Amino acid sequence: MQGFKDIPRVVWLLAAGVFVNAVVSFTFVFVFLYLTGPRGLGAAQAGLVTGIGGIGLVAGNFTGGWYGDRFGHRRVLLAAATLGGLTLMAFPLLPAPLLFVAMPVAQYASGVIRAANSALVAVTVPEGGRRQAFALVRCVSNGGFTLGPPLGALIATGLSYDWLFVADGVGTLFFALWTARVVPARGASRTASAAPGGGRGRGLAAELRARPALLVVLGAILVTDVVYRQQYSTFSVFLTDHGLDPRVFGLVIALNGGVILLLELPAAVALRERPALPVIGTGLVLVGAGYAALLLGAGITSAVVMMVLLSLGEILYKTTATAYVADEAPEHAVGRFQSLYAGISVSGVVIGPPLGGALYTAAPGLLWPLCAGLAAAAGAAVLWASARQRRHAARPAHETGSQPQAVAG
Repeated sequence: MQGFKDIPRVVWLLAAGVFVNAVVSFTFVFVFLYLTGPRGLGAAQAGLVTGIGGIGLVAGNFTGGWYGDRFGHRRVLLAAATLGGLTLMAFPLLPAPLLFVAMPVAQYASGVIRAANSALVAVTVPEGGRRQAFALVRCVSNGGFTLGPPLGALIATGLSYDWLFVADGVGTLFFALWTARVVPARGASRTASAAPGGGRGRGLAAELRARPALLVVLGAILVTDVVYRQQYSTFSVFLTDHGLDPRVFGLVIALNGGVILLLELPAAVALRERPALPVIGTGLVLVGAGYAALLLGAGITSAVVMMVLLSLGEILYKTTATAYVADEAPEHAVGRFQSLYAGISVSGVVIGPPLGGALYTAAPGLLWPLCAGLAAAAGAAVLWASARQRRHAARPAHETGSQPQAVAG
């Protein structure tokens, strides 16, 4: 496809490994059933185990890039994938109390893998081609997750739930071996740990303060992810409370994957020359519009409209924001920037369900207007940052206080 021909071969090979790993990463779909079924835990205990695991996932995303900047992203990905794969394979052998330890370990490793993988793509692909590269990886990952749950259901019913964890563990170990095979041990797999000139560069806080538009984007992503994750928690309860069969929820969620698989790559190519901030802001506004569609009523039509708008918003903001963060990162902190974005972009997994559930219980009529308003406000903030950045760039140097700088040869 035109626009993807310049993506390095190593990214295509890495994406192939991501696809295979995503196909067998089905334990997260069935883990609650596994804990309350074969393991005999109560719903409260199972919720605690999965909740602790979610914290591990977020923590892994936040720290994976930091390790990569220090030790090399390839090396960190291999270590995390090995740890995660072995932990998953051990699940069937562990007594129930140890699951409270094993779950966060496995999820922490998964978060580190995600951050390290993003950093590998960022340091391998030059600025200007990262949107297409991240879109490729996201698309194949979504394709794998679409195939995974039906395959997992066959394994769980035909063999046992234990084999789900074995298959997921083997797939994670395969991803480690595949990455070791296709990603060079030196070169693009590791970012420079020092800034140009031999210094260590500024700290993360100073680097972020120097990029106010990036801070706005990160804050907007945090707010929107809390809203976005409601589709996996309170949205299903909302549909059920209004008399819709649970199968409707399953079909609507499947629609999300279908829209992304169909449109994400063409959108990345079509918008690759567009400035990042307006694309991100528009995507966040579309997420808000999706939840606003639920104000029309709890029916199949409004649910489908909601999911289509949500999916279009996701296509616009997620890939573009990932690439924007990579483009903004200084050379010595690519991993830390990716890790910060990765952690923020999944924080809704932990924050979203309890906040949404509490509001839905106390005042169900307020949830969807608030979700729509928060996402729209987040998008408006990014669009404002974009306009402010353009105005600043258009002003003469003596008005902005900047001076021409010599470029080192």
